[in-house]
Amino acid sequence: MGTVTYSYKMFKYFNRKFDVSEQAPPPDVKEAFSAFSHGAASSMSAHQLLRFLHDHQRETDCTAEDSNRILDSIIQSRKQTNDTNSERHHHPDNNKNGLTLDEFFRFLFLLDFNDPLKSQVHHDMNAPLSHYFIYTGHNSYLTGNQLSSVCSDVPIIKALQRGVRVIELDLWPNSTKDDIDVVHGRTLTAPVSLIQCLKSIKEYAFVKSNYPVIITLEDHLTPFLQARVAEMIAQVFGDMLYFPHEDPLTEFPSPESLKGRILISTKPPKEYLESKQFKDSDSERESNEEGSLSPCIIPELEVVDEKSNGNDLDEEGLSARDKKSDQQSAPEYKRLITINAGKPKGHVKDHLNNVGGVKRLSLSEHELEKASATYGSDIVRFTQKNIIRVYPKGTRVTSSNYRPHIGWMYGAQMVAFNMQGHGKSLWYMQGMFRANGGCGYVKKPAFLTEKGPHNEVVDPKRALPEKKSLKVKVYMGNGWSSDFSKTHFDTFSPPDFYTKVCIVGVPADKANKKTKVIQDNWFPVWDEEFEFPLTVPELALLRIEVREYDKHEKDDFGGQTCLPVSELRSGFRAVPLFDQKGEQLKSVKLLMRFQFVDSVPTSQ
Repeated sequence: MGTVTYSYKMFKYFNRKFDVSEQAPPPDVKEAFSAFSHGAASSMSAHQLLRFLHDHQRETDCTAEDSNRILDSIIQSRKQTNDTNSERHHHPDNNKNGLTLDEFFRFLFLLDFNDPLKSQVHHDMNAPLSHYFIYTGHNSYLTGNQLSSVCSDVPIIKALQRGVRVIELDLWPNSTKDDIDVVHGRTLTAPVSLIQCLKSIKEYAFVKSNYPVIITLEDHLTPFLQARVAEMIAQVFGDMLYFPHEDPLTEFPSPESLKGRILISTKPPKEYLESKQFKDSDSERESNEEGSLSPCIIPELEVVDEKSNGNDLDEEGLSARDKKSDQQSAPEYKRLITINAGKPKGHVKDHLNNVGGVKRLSLSEHELEKASATYGSDIVRFTQKNIIRVYPKGTRVTSSNYRPHIGWMYGAQMVAFNMQGHGKSLWYMQGMFRANGGCGYVKKPAFLTEKGPHNEVVDPKRALPEKKSLKVKVYMGNGWSSDFSKTHFDTFSPPDFYTKVCIVGVPADKANKKTKVIQDNWFPVWDEEFEFPLTVPELALLRIEVREYDKHEKDDFGGQTCLPVSELRSGFRAVPLFDQKGEQLKSVKLLMRFQFVDSVPTSQ
């Protein structure tokens, strides 16, 4: 074990030197190495490594070929190091057929072998779309706030590269009423052309995941322009576009059957035209909910009276004659729609007893919370066949987000987020969709998709007994000295790191813990364990955040990650950390251990 010296200058005259020891294997790692290499042995063979992977790491699908490949790669790396140093020192290779303790320790830090999550899709992908949580964007074209930012295809591209599967586009007539802009209506946002957005969606739709991309259209168009949209979509996507085989659909197709396909979700034209009389579009409701968004919203124009001659256009570009022509004006547009959307006119309860074809219902976060207080089980029953999209309330003008669990608890599939709205809520969303290989579709827990023997469904508000406990041990971290400048955290000394370990899920599972502060050390060793009892582990996320303690100011950010508890791999794991936007830091990792303990039922 070596020592690294860091020098810091104080007041331009004095140097402070800090000797920092490089990390050594913690006691638990030494114990595991000794146990699987039969104690007295100085190295671990491929067979012993395989036993470690099976028994300690619970990786029962690993084979002898896997352990031999791991061993070979590490021995090859050792030989290269020895060759480099051979001119200066001669070190006999006494462990040529096995791992030393130090090599075993370094192996545990390798993400390729010890990532905390599986990298492959492993959920059943043959159920209807309604049985999945789907990675969903809100106003996907906005680069910043909801009022004055630029609209662009760049955030759409970024979202698709991250695995987002639902892209929302707001469609409005352009200034000359002969083409279509994508823009947040009645705000000062600068538009982007629809055709540019569609071409970018086509190019990037399947770079991260082969599972279907759903485009939700919030349209404010004349029947003439709706027909133009249908023509553009058909031309851009061609055979990638999925058309429903029956009208109405009685069950949604599966993600597996829709690989590589683009789906359209919007209101059928007739419903849209009728809704204009009720001022019932999503964007209007978002703008008006809990008051106006802001004084800078462009005021709504007066709607032409139905008795006028029909030559004047209302604020959506619709004439009275257009309104009477309903969906027959744009049959091509109606034919594109796989997921028929709608918003409740009147009470939400009336829309939860859906019969006939399946549909998508859109509710604001506020509407969902209000409805769930009384009709929680009805919402769960509705989402077993139909889709609910939840969107941010209109007062979130800075593009902030809400806690996604308010939707997931009730089976809502499309919890729509502002992907440019960085913060803890977005970390939760990113964490959930690291599950299932990051493909953008996460199978809902069985209790949200199945009915009981008497047709009953779960009540998410009901308190449940503890199901299992998660033990989390935080050993150490490193990589900050590579990714950050020497004075990034503290001008006069190395950083003082601590780790926050939190559970986010149903209200009963909320928990927050933190380690002690390790002072003046770029390579902190905490070696602390926490235990979290869980009532609904299927919806729980483990949030990990490293901060640098500052006595006089706000603690500095040192990296974060969110991991779906149900997907955690047991044993020692190298956990990569991400920046505040969700981009993975190049070098920063924690060494941790995860263990699950089933709860013992209490006797009556």
